[in-house]
Amino acid sequence: MRRFLRISIPVFIIGFIAGNAFWYLASPLWIDVVVSESLPSDLVVTDVASGNFHDADAVHRGAGQVKIVQSGGGSNILTLSAFEVTNGPDLKVILVKAPDPQSSADVKAVEWVSLGPLKGNIGDQNYTIPAEINPGDFGSVAIWCKQFGVLFAAAPLMFEGL
Repeated sequence: MRRFLRISIPVFIIGFIAGNAFWYLASPLWIDVVVSESLPSDLVVTDVASGNFHDADAVHRGAGQVKIVQSGGGSNILTLSAFEVTNGPDLKVILVKAPDPQSSADVKAVEWVSLGPLKGNIGDQNYTIPAEINPGDFGSVAIWCKQFGVLFAAAPLMFEGL
C-alpha cells in the first residue's frame, strides 16, 4: 500500500498541474468569447482615426475595423467592429507607437500603452482612452498577449483629424 501511495500521489500532482496548464494554454483555441457593445445612440462623436486589422502570422489571426472617435465631451473612445481574433491567454488591447507592427519584435522595440484586457475575441467592443493619452502619438492598435509577449493582430491607424 505504501508503494502505491508513493507512486500515485506524485502522479496525481503532476497530472493535476499538467492538466491545468494545458487547459489555461489550449482552451482559448476552442472557446470563443463573443461581445456585442455599441456606443450610446445619443452620443455625438467625431471620427479621429480608423484602420483594419491584419494577421500577425499564420497562427495569430485577426480581422475587423478599429476606430478612434471623440465624444462631444472630448473623451476618446477606441471601437472595434466586425472584430475577430484568435483567442489566447492574457490578451490586451494596446496603442503602439509603430505605424504598422508586423511582429512581436516590432511591438517590443517601441513604446506602447495598454487600454485594458480584450473583452472578447469576437464582436463589437469599446475601450475608453485615458485623457492623458494623445491618440495622435500612436501609429497603430494591436492585440497583444502580455504574458508571452506575442502579437496576435495589428491595425495601422489613418488619422482623419485631431
